[in-house]
Amino acid sequence: MKIKNVLISQPKPAELEKSPYGEVIKKYCLNVDFHKFFRIEGLSSIDFRKENKVRISDYTAVIFTSKHGVDNFFRLAAELRTEIPESMKYFCSSEATAFYLQKYIQYRKRKIFYSSQELHDLVDIIRKHKTEKYLLPCSAEHNNELSDMLDQHKITYIKAVMYRTVSEDMGFLDLNKYELLVFFSPSGIKSLFKNFPDFIQGEKAVGVFGPTTATAAREAGLNIMVEAPSPTAPSMAKAIEIYLATNNKAK
Repeated sequence: MKIKNVLISQPKPAELEKSPYGEVIKKYCLNVDFHKFFRIEGLSSIDFRKENKVRISDYTAVIFTSKHGVDNFFRLAAELRTEIPESMKYFCSSEATAFYLQKYIQYRKRKIFYSSQELHDLVDIIRKHKTEKYLLPCSAEHNNELSDMLDQHKITYIKAVMYRTVSEDMGFLDLNKYELLVFFSPSGIKSLFKNFPDFIQGEKAVGVFGPTTATAAREAGLNIMVEAPSPTAPSMAKAIEIYLATNNKAK
């Protein structure tokens, strides 16, 4: 099936023409729609207390795996009137997440550590600070890859559910219009089938970003044809371009 219409389950870039997708759209004359399939909803301080038997002030270090974790940690700390001491240590799964902390703290005056995008690199850094008591902010739908690694290395930590993903109402979409559907998280896959329980992939191509999204897609019975990141396609835009170079040319 030749690809002409693409649905990307992310918000539309502010400057689409200058984004990584702009060149691909122009090169292959694509019609691309951007619609995020879910939203992040923070727990209220009351729900946080109900779901977690923890006090933020009891911990000496925080592990952040996303900007959502950062936002909701500091939001709940403020709502609970918990003062975050300057001695708090922050361990982040990426440089981007670490720099995002500047929104809430004076970056240069705090103890901040970050790794590459590989979780085992983050765990290696944490292992060098084994005496800390770690708090791991997470979503209600988190996977256990990181916590399994922490358990394996006997790191003292506790997970704290601070936010959840909520499927958006996507009933206005006509999926028959698209030849390629692209997803960036397991929550997007979940929302797809919640909104369209009778969805059948058929000849449609499916693209996914990240190993957890790929796993969720395969478990849902989807056949993945476009996948990133990879050595040849570090971004989804590049993965789509490589796929179209072969697929559309062959039609």
